[in-house]
Amino acid sequence: MGQPRVPEVEFIKMFERLGPKDTAVRLQTSVREVYRRRARIEARIGRQLTAPGSTTRSNIEHAARRHLNVRDGVVLIASDAHYWPGIITPAHRAFVHFAKTLKPAAIIMNGDVFDGASVSRHPSIGWEDKPSVIDEIDACADRLGEIEKAAPKAEKFWTLGNHDARFESRLANVAPEYARVHGVQLKDHFPYWKPCWSVWVNDDVVVKHRWKGGIHAVHGNTVNSGKSFVTGHLHSLKVAPWTDYNGTRFGVDTGTLAAPYGPQFLDYTEDNPVAWRSGFAVLTFKNGRLIWPEVVHVIGDDMVEFRGDTISV
Repeated sequence: MGQPRVPEVEFIKMFERLGPKDTAVRLQTSVREVYRRRARIEARIGRQLTAPGSTTRSNIEHAARRHLNVRDGVVLIASDAHYWPGIITPAHRAFVHFAKTLKPAAIIMNGDVFDGASVSRHPSIGWEDKPSVIDEIDACADRLGEIEKAAPKAEKFWTLGNHDARFESRLANVAPEYARVHGVQLKDHFPYWKPCWSVWVNDDVVVKHRWKGGIHAVHGNTVNSGKSFVTGHLHSLKVAPWTDYNGTRFGVDTGTLAAPYGPQFLDYTEDNPVAWRSGFAVLTFKNGRLIWPEVVHVIGDDMVEFRGDTISV
Protein backbone atom coordinates (compact mmCIF):
# COMPACT_ATOMS: atom_id res chain seq x y z
CA MET A 1 0.00 0.00 0.00
CA GLY A 2 1.64 3.25 -1.09
CA GLN A 3 1.92 6.16 1.27
CA PRO A 4 0.47 9.44 -0.01
CA ARG A 5 2.96 12.24 -0.32
CA VAL A 6 2.56 14.39 2.77
CA PRO A 7 5.10 17.05 3.75
CA GLU A 8 7.46 16.16 6.56
CA VAL A 9 6.16 18.92 8.81
CA GLU A 10 2.62 17.61 8.42
CA PHE A 11 3.73 14.05 9.11
CA ILE A 12 5.42 15.14 12.36
CA LYS A 13 2.32 16.99 13.53
CA MET A 14 0.08 14.10 12.56
CA PHE A 15 2.22 11.45 14.29
CA GLU A 16 2.55 13.42 17.53
CA ARG A 17 -1.17 14.28 17.58
CA LEU A 18 -2.69 10.99 16.42
CA GLY A 19 -0.11 8.30 17.12
CA PRO A 20 1.13 5.60 14.72
CA LYS A 21 -2.10 3.66 14.17
CA ASP A 22 -4.33 6.62 13.35
CA THR A 23 -1.56 8.16 11.26
CA ALA A 24 -1.39 4.96 9.21
CA VAL A 25 -5.17 5.05 8.69
CA ARG A 26 -5.09 8.72 7.69
CA LEU A 27 -2.25 8.12 5.22
CA GLN A 28 -3.69 4.83 3.95
CA THR A 29 -0.49 2.95 4.69
CA SER A 30 0.83 0.41 7.18
CA VAL A 31 1.90 1.09 10.75
CA ARG A 32 5.28 -0.38 9.86
CA GLU A 33 5.75 2.19 7.11
CA VAL A 34 4.79 4.98 9.54
CA TYR A 35 7.47 3.78 11.96
CA ARG A 36 10.01 3.60 9.14
CA ARG A 37 9.31 7.17 8.12
CA ARG A 38 9.49 8.30 11.75
CA ALA A 39 12.96 6.73 12.07
CA ARG A 40 14.17 8.49 8.90
CA ILE A 41 12.89 11.84 10.11
CA GLU A 42 14.36 11.40 13.60
CA ALA A 43 17.78 10.64 12.11
CA ARG A 44 17.60 13.76 9.97
CA ILE A 45 16.27 16.30 12.50
CA GLY A 46 18.06 14.93 15.55
CA ARG A 47 15.10 14.48 17.88
CA GLN A 48 12.51 11.87 18.71
CA LEU A 49 8.91 11.91 17.56
CA THR A 50 6.70 10.75 20.41
CA ALA A 51 3.13 9.53 20.12
CA PRO A 52 0.57 10.96 22.55
CA GLY A 53 0.56 9.16 25.90
CA SER A 54 3.76 7.28 25.12
CA THR A 55 5.82 6.18 28.13
CA THR A 56 8.07 3.75 26.29
CA ARG A 57 10.41 6.37 24.87
CA SER A 58 12.53 8.71 26.93
CA ASN A 59 11.56 11.88 25.02
CA ILE A 60 15.25 12.80 24.91
CA GLU A 61 15.80 15.12 21.97
CA HIS A 62 19.32 15.01 20.62
CA ALA A 63 21.23 14.06 17.51
CA ALA A 64 22.11 10.39 17.25
CA ARG A 65 25.46 11.22 15.66
CA ARG A 66 27.43 14.41 15.14
CA HIS A 67 30.42 14.84 12.85
CA LEU A 68 33.58 16.79 13.58
CA ASN A 69 36.43 17.44 11.15
CA VAL A 70 39.85 18.24 12.61
CA ARG A 71 42.81 18.39 10.26
CA ASP A 72 45.42 19.74 12.65
CA GLY A 73 44.51 20.29 16.27
CA VAL A 74 43.59 18.89 19.65
CA VAL A 75 40.36 17.40 20.95
CA LEU A 76 39.98 17.19 24.73
CA ILE A 77 37.74 14.41 25.99
CA ALA A 78 36.60 13.91 29.57
CA SER A 79 33.87 11.77 31.02
CA ASP A 80 32.11 10.69 34.18
CA ALA A 81 32.45 13.98 36.02
CA HIS A 82 29.42 13.17 38.18
CA TYR A 83 29.65 16.79 39.32
CA TRP A 84 28.72 17.13 42.98
CA PRO A 85 27.75 20.37 44.74
CA GLY A 86 30.67 21.96 46.54
CA ILE A 87 33.37 19.68 45.09
CA ILE A 88 35.94 20.75 42.48
CA THR A 89 38.32 17.87 41.81
CA PRO A 90 41.97 18.03 40.68
CA ALA A 91 40.93 16.37 37.39
CA HIS A 92 38.41 19.11 36.70
CA ARG A 93 40.93 21.85 37.53
CA ALA A 94 43.43 20.17 35.21
CA PHE A 95 40.84 19.90 32.46
CA VAL A 96 40.14 23.63 32.69
CA HIS A 97 43.90 24.30 32.62
CA PHE A 98 44.40 22.17 29.49
CA ALA A 99 41.33 23.68 27.84
CA LYS A 100 42.94 27.07 28.25
CA THR A 101 46.54 26.19 27.34
CA LEU A 102 46.08 23.67 24.49
CA LYS A 103 43.39 25.76 22.74
CA PRO A 104 41.51 22.67 21.54
CA ALA A 105 39.48 22.61 18.35
CA ALA A 106 36.78 20.76 20.28
CA ILE A 107 35.88 19.59 23.75
CA ILE A 108 33.77 16.49 24.32
CA MET A 109 32.18 15.73 27.66
CA ASN A 110 31.76 12.02 27.12
CA GLY A 111 28.78 11.26 29.32
CA ASP A 112 27.70 11.30 32.96
CA VAL A 113 28.36 14.96 33.57
CA PHE A 114 25.18 14.87 35.66
CA ASP A 115 24.99 12.20 38.37
CA GLY A 116 21.27 12.21 39.22
CA ALA A 117 21.70 10.69 42.65
CA SER A 118 18.20 11.58 43.82
CA VAL A 119 16.51 10.23 40.66
CA SER A 120 18.41 6.96 40.46
CA ARG A 121 16.51 3.79 39.64
CA HIS A 122 18.47 2.12 42.44
CA PRO A 123 16.95 2.20 45.94
CA SER A 124 18.64 4.29 48.62
CA ILE A 125 21.09 2.60 50.94
CA GLY A 126 19.93 3.62 54.40
CA TRP A 127 19.41 7.37 54.73
CA GLU A 128 21.86 8.65 52.13
CA ASP A 129 22.37 12.40 51.99
CA LYS A 130 21.80 13.05 48.30
CA PRO A 131 21.87 16.47 46.64
CA SER A 132 18.70 17.70 44.97
CA VAL A 133 18.35 17.78 41.20
CA ILE A 134 18.55 21.58 41.11
CA ASP A 135 21.70 21.57 43.22
CA GLU A 136 23.30 19.11 40.81
CA ILE A 137 22.20 21.13 37.78
CA ASP A 138 23.71 24.25 39.33
CA ALA A 139 26.97 22.41 40.04
CA CYS A 140 27.12 21.15 36.44
CA ALA A 141 26.44 24.65 35.13
CA ASP A 142 29.24 26.12 37.28
CA ARG A 143 31.83 23.53 36.23
CA LEU A 144 30.87 23.60 32.55
CA GLY A 145 30.90 27.39 32.69
CA GLU A 146 34.55 27.26 33.77
CA ILE A 147 35.36 25.07 30.77
CA GLU A 148 33.42 27.37 28.43
CA LYS A 149 35.34 30.38 29.70
CA ALA A 150 38.69 28.59 29.32
CA ALA A 151 38.04 27.60 25.68
CA PRO A 152 35.43 29.95 24.20
CA LYS A 153 36.25 29.07 20.58
CA ALA A 154 36.20 25.30 20.93
CA GLU A 155 33.25 23.32 19.61
CA LYS A 156 31.51 21.70 22.56
CA PHE A 157 29.75 18.33 22.55
CA TRP A 158 28.04 16.31 25.27
CA THR A 159 27.58 12.63 24.48
CA LEU A 160 24.76 11.25 26.59
CA GLY A 161 25.66 8.94 29.47
CA ASN A 162 23.46 6.57 31.42
CA HIS A 163 23.47 8.87 34.45
CA ASP A 164 22.62 11.89 32.28
CA ALA A 165 19.62 9.97 30.98
CA ARG A 166 18.17 9.79 34.50
CA PHE A 167 17.09 13.43 34.27
CA GLU A 168 14.71 12.95 31.36
CA SER A 169 13.84 9.30 31.90
CA ARG A 170 12.39 10.08 35.31
CA LEU A 171 10.20 12.83 33.88
CA ALA A 172 9.19 10.77 30.86
CA ASN A 173 7.98 7.96 33.09
CA VAL A 174 6.14 9.96 35.75
CA ALA A 175 4.99 12.98 33.74
CA PRO A 176 4.95 12.14 30.00
CA GLU A 177 2.48 14.96 29.35
CA TYR A 178 5.35 17.42 29.84
CA ALA A 179 7.21 16.14 26.78
CA ARG A 180 8.99 18.90 24.84
CA VAL A 181 8.18 21.57 27.42
CA HIS A 182 11.28 23.73 27.76
CA GLY A 183 13.28 22.79 30.83
CA VAL A 184 12.34 19.12 31.05
CA GLN A 185 15.28 18.13 28.86
CA LEU A 186 18.83 18.23 30.12
CA LYS A 187 20.03 20.11 27.07
CA ASP A 188 17.70 23.02 27.91
CA HIS A 189 19.97 23.90 30.84
CA PHE A 190 23.26 23.78 28.90
CA PRO A 191 22.77 25.65 25.62
CA TYR A 192 26.47 25.83 24.67
CA TRP A 193 26.84 22.05 24.48
CA LYS A 194 25.61 19.97 21.54
CA PRO A 195 23.91 16.79 22.82
CA CYS A 196 24.23 13.50 20.97
CA TRP A 197 24.87 9.79 21.33
CA SER A 198 28.20 9.91 19.52
CA VAL A 199 30.73 12.21 17.87
CA TRP A 200 32.61 10.95 14.82
CA VAL A 201 35.92 12.75 14.31
CA ASN A 202 37.13 12.63 10.70
CA ASP A 203 34.83 9.60 10.31
CA ASP A 204 37.43 7.21 11.76
CA VAL A 205 37.37 8.07 15.47
CA VAL A 206 34.15 7.37 17.36
CA VAL A 207 33.49 9.02 20.72
CA LYS A 208 30.57 7.79 22.81
CA HIS A 209 29.91 7.11 26.47
CA ARG A 210 29.87 3.31 26.39
CA TRP A 211 29.63 0.19 24.28
CA LYS A 212 31.42 -2.99 25.34
CA GLY A 213 31.68 -3.89 29.02
CA GLY A 214 34.25 -5.50 31.28
CA ILE A 215 37.94 -4.90 31.89
CA HIS A 216 38.77 -5.48 28.21
CA ALA A 217 36.11 -3.10 26.91
CA VAL A 218 38.45 -0.62 25.20
CA HIS A 219 40.15 -3.49 23.36
CA GLY A 220 36.80 -4.94 22.32
CA ASN A 221 35.50 -1.55 21.22
CA THR A 222 38.21 -0.90 18.66
CA VAL A 223 38.56 -4.51 17.46
CA ASN A 224 34.83 -4.92 16.87
CA SER A 225 34.10 -1.47 15.44
CA GLY A 226 37.05 -1.18 13.07
CA LYS A 227 37.50 2.38 14.34
CA SER A 228 39.49 4.12 16.99
CA PHE A 229 36.94 4.14 19.78
CA VAL A 230 36.82 6.49 22.78
CA THR A 231 34.56 5.69 25.72
CA GLY A 232 34.01 6.54 29.37
CA HIS A 233 31.66 4.74 31.76
CA LEU A 234 34.26 2.38 33.27
CA HIS A 235 36.44 5.15 34.79
CA SER A 236 39.59 3.20 33.93
CA LEU A 237 41.70 5.79 31.98
CA LYS A 238 43.83 3.88 29.50
CA VAL A 239 44.86 3.48 25.87
CA ALA A 240 44.77 0.09 24.15
CA PRO A 241 46.26 -0.04 20.63
CA TRP A 242 45.22 -2.66 18.07
CA THR A 243 47.00 -3.41 14.81
CA ASP A 244 45.87 -5.49 11.85
CA TYR A 245 46.00 -5.30 8.04
CA ASN A 246 44.22 -1.96 8.24
CA GLY A 247 46.94 -0.39 10.38
CA THR A 248 46.87 0.72 14.00
CA ARG A 249 43.85 2.07 15.80
CA PHE A 250 43.12 2.75 19.45
CA GLY A 251 40.65 1.98 22.18
CA VAL A 252 40.62 4.77 24.76
CA ASP A 253 38.95 5.00 28.17
CA THR A 254 38.76 8.62 29.35
CA GLY A 255 38.69 7.81 33.07
CA THR A 256 36.71 10.04 35.40
CA LEU A 257 36.81 13.72 36.30
CA ALA A 258 35.45 12.75 39.69
CA ALA A 259 37.51 11.45 42.61
CA PRO A 260 37.29 7.63 42.56
CA TYR A 261 36.36 7.59 46.24
CA GLY A 262 34.12 10.66 46.13
CA PRO A 263 30.74 10.88 47.86
CA GLN A 264 28.96 9.94 44.61
CA PHE A 265 30.33 6.41 44.84
CA LEU A 266 31.12 5.44 48.43
CA ASP A 267 27.75 3.99 49.36
CA TYR A 268 27.01 1.87 46.32
CA THR A 269 30.61 0.62 46.10
CA GLU A 270 30.47 -0.05 49.86
CA ASP A 271 33.91 1.60 50.04
CA ASN A 272 35.49 -1.36 48.25
CA PRO A 273 38.67 -0.83 46.21
CA VAL A 274 37.93 0.27 42.66
CA ALA A 275 40.22 0.10 39.62
CA TRP A 276 39.31 3.64 38.63
CA ARG A 277 41.67 6.44 37.62
CA SER A 278 40.98 10.12 37.61
CA GLY A 279 41.97 12.07 34.50
CA PHE A 280 41.04 12.60 30.83
CA ALA A 281 42.26 12.10 27.26
CA VAL A 282 44.07 14.36 24.81
CA LEU A 283 43.65 13.47 21.13
CA THR A 284 45.97 15.17 18.64
CA PHE A 285 45.37 15.14 14.90
CA LYS A 286 48.01 15.79 12.23
CA ASN A 287 46.90 16.05 8.61
CA GLY A 288 43.60 14.58 9.69
CA ARG A 289 45.19 11.52 11.26
CA LEU A 290 44.97 10.61 14.94
CA ILE A 291 48.41 10.19 16.47
CA TRP A 292 48.96 8.08 19.59
CA PRO A 293 46.34 9.21 22.14
CA GLU A 294 47.56 10.63 25.43
CA VAL A 295 46.06 10.76 28.92
CA VAL A 296 46.35 13.22 31.77
CA HIS A 297 46.45 11.32 35.05
CA VAL A 298 45.79 12.72 38.54
CA ILE A 299 48.59 11.69 40.93
CA GLY A 300 47.76 13.87 43.94
CA ASP A 301 45.40 16.42 45.45
CA ASP A 302 46.89 19.17 43.28
CA MET A 303 49.08 17.35 40.75
CA VAL A 304 48.67 15.61 37.38
CA GLU A 305 51.15 13.92 35.08
CA PHE A 306 51.37 14.42 31.32
CA ARG A 307 54.08 13.68 28.77
CA GLY A 308 56.55 12.67 31.45
CA ASP A 309 56.12 15.84 33.46
CA THR A 310 54.12 16.85 36.50
CA ILE A 311 51.82 19.87 36.49
CA SER A 312 50.40 21.59 39.56
CA VAL A 313 46.70 22.37 39.38
